[in-house]
Amino acid sequence: MNLDKLQILDTKIEGAMNLLKLPDLKIKAQQLELQMNETDFWSDQKRAQNISQDYQSIKSEVEKWEEIKKQVVDLLELAQSGDESLEKEIENQTAQLEKKFQDYELFLLLNGPYDQNNAIVAIHAGSGGTEAQDWAEMLLRMISRFCEKQNWRLEILDESRGEKVGYKSITFRITGRYAFGYLKSEHGVHRMVRISPFDAEKMRHTTFALMEVLPELDDRIEVSVDPKDLRIDTFMSGGKGGQSVNTTYSAVRIVHLPTGISVSCQNERSQMQNKETAMKILKAKLHLLEEEKQAKAHKELRGEYKSAEWGNQIRSYVLHPYHLVKDHRTDYESTDPEGVLEGELLPLCEAYLKWIKE
Repeated sequence: MNLDKLQILDTKIEGAMNLLKLPDLKIKAQQLELQMNETDFWSDQKRAQNISQDYQSIKSEVEKWEEIKKQVVDLLELAQSGDESLEKEIENQTAQLEKKFQDYELFLLLNGPYDQNNAIVAIHAGSGGTEAQDWAEMLLRMISRFCEKQNWRLEILDESRGEKVGYKSITFRITGRYAFGYLKSEHGVHRMVRISPFDAEKMRHTTFALMEVLPELDDRIEVSVDPKDLRIDTFMSGGKGGQSVNTTYSAVRIVHLPTGISVSCQNERSQMQNKETAMKILKAKLHLLEEEKQAKAHKELRGEYKSAEWGNQIRSYVLHPYHLVKDHRTDYESTDPEGVLEGELLPLCEAYLKWIKE
């Protein structure tokens, strides 16, 4: 029985390694390592950090698959020895390896065209003033904690703070392998139900915030934008920054006139850098808009389409009168909203990835 289970598991792991193209990943890791050994590697700090992070992520991914493969092969040899005294131990280790493989299997669902890309995330508070702006900050904290668990880097690009607490809106870049693949599950309206800490009468409040999740597009994706369709404004940065960031007109706002899409960036050090980043975000939004139009045309025929707009909440977080997080697309539920808000998002991501593959 153990032998059959191990042989099936070995076949599954072999198939997964082929799907992930592990030999190609090893070659890419070697190429990145050569770049890291160049004498002027750290002359461009941001580029160096991105390459180092990419290298560590690929190296970790390759090593974990090679390790589980070796563990199964070693256990197969023990099972084939026919030593009955080891049967219970082999059974326990087989169960552990099956569980580990199930955790790793999530990577097989991350095969979308942009799943490996970095992510651009924007959070917008709904109506409700202080309460909604605090909820926007709680969502930022949730994503930040998740990024820490994944060893990803989060960099704030633009922010509009609330009068008392939280954010009216905030945009940030997440750098890490599969960042968009995981976080695309968070794109949409998030609903919070709780006793408001800002209400003297301790009344229950329902609050909303919209989260946009876009893939950071590389140069291979062509998105044509006519300069005549753009209005570009510059203004003084109001965010955190180093010397001169808050004393010059380095912040940039780009408005795409045909669609009304507005993108701002203020936390880079120069106007040129802010403009370049804002253009990247604008192109990602225009690309997503085009994809959503195509998806709408296709899915409306089947009565399935729902856009990420107010009123179409994807998930509810209830802290009173009971504790529950429910994803309205996948029907996944958790009775630990505090854990979810501290970044325990993997089960929700996995449920979403399985749902979109159905």
